[in-house]
Amino acid sequence: MRVTERTMTACTGPQTVLSTRQKKQARTATGYMVHPNRKAAAVILAAAMLITACGSGREYTDQADALIENGEYAKALETLDVAENSGEDMRLVHRSRGIADMGLSDYEAAETEFVQSLSSNKGYVREMDLDTSYYLAISQYRLGKVKDANATYSAILALYPKESDAYYLRGRTYLALQDNDNAKSDFDKAIRISPDDPDLYIQIYEALSEAGLSDDGQRYLKNAMELNTKLSYFQKGRLYYCMEEYDKAKQSLEAAVTEGGDSQASLYLGRTYEALGDMNYAASLYREYLETDPGNAQVLNQLGLCLMNLEDYPAALDAFSKGLETGDPAMDQSLRFNQVAAYEYMGDFTKARNLMEDYMEKYPDDQEAQRENEFLSTR
Repeated sequence: MRVTERTMTACTGPQTVLSTRQKKQARTATGYMVHPNRKAAAVILAAAMLITACGSGREYTDQADALIENGEYAKALETLDVAENSGEDMRLVHRSRGIADMGLSDYEAAETEFVQSLSSNKGYVREMDLDTSYYLAISQYRLGKVKDANATYSAILALYPKESDAYYLRGRTYLALQDNDNAKSDFDKAIRISPDDPDLYIQIYEALSEAGLSDDGQRYLKNAMELNTKLSYFQKGRLYYCMEEYDKAKQSLEAAVTEGGDSQASLYLGRTYEALGDMNYAASLYREYLETDPGNAQVLNQLGLCLMNLEDYPAALDAFSKGLETGDPAMDQSLRFNQVAAYEYMGDFTKARNLMEDYMEKYPDDQEAQRENEFLSTR
């Protein structure tokens, strides 16, 4: 079984999906959308609470949003049933249901809820509807409805032509549709709107690299390095990592971690050491980070992958299992897939086969897993 960094882009650490109205996180929604052969598409659904004032008409919806923010999606759905029965605003109820459904990986239900939320706006388009439309597009893509997702982003741009995120995300759908010219056109439009955002340049490079167009993506990395905007240590390290200048990446990322970088800086630094061939030190970095944040599923997944490379399969399995115990929906698919791989490498094909059957029930559209399931059925 080929172990893949299923939540990794071509040159980055795990991708997460937060509120699509948080600009930089919105672009990481592609990590969630572009699934074929490598990633779980990940969703950390901290509810985008654009209207948070407590008061008339949304007492139970507010409670549900708080539950969603804490990852308690099933309880949130129960609370939203109460909200509906209490006559609360159904536009908000449908929207929150959709976010909770995404947290439970029920994208079909999520799509339905988002459509109903948008249909309840009574002709008035609000900023929350823009946010809901982003969630709808992500759900559509996750269901394999790439053309529908593309159309949703086009609808967003018809109303909000300065949404650089929408251009970027629509460009990713064009790549999935193998329409490279329109993809590049959208990426360039996104850059024209947000020319000083280095993260956008990196995301575009990643998208093109994943599509086998690394050469086309190189110019975005070079342009990012030439920005007048002062790059942070983390941004420099990330750029150098993508450019495979690992010694420079290490220097910048070590400075980012020293500054108090978050898990992403630690992940990049660890992966840089992996690229330099020092798997043991990379593993030690992940473990050091987990001492302060033991429930970080992203880091646990990366530690497990690193240990797999070291052929320490029991320790890798332990890392994947601990990651699953966190209940992080953003990492669930990756961790489950890698857990199967660990059992397979340990020679426990019965356990691997049983877990793969469970995996296929939850993620039936994963073509790579389908092939692996066929292999395991013969063992």
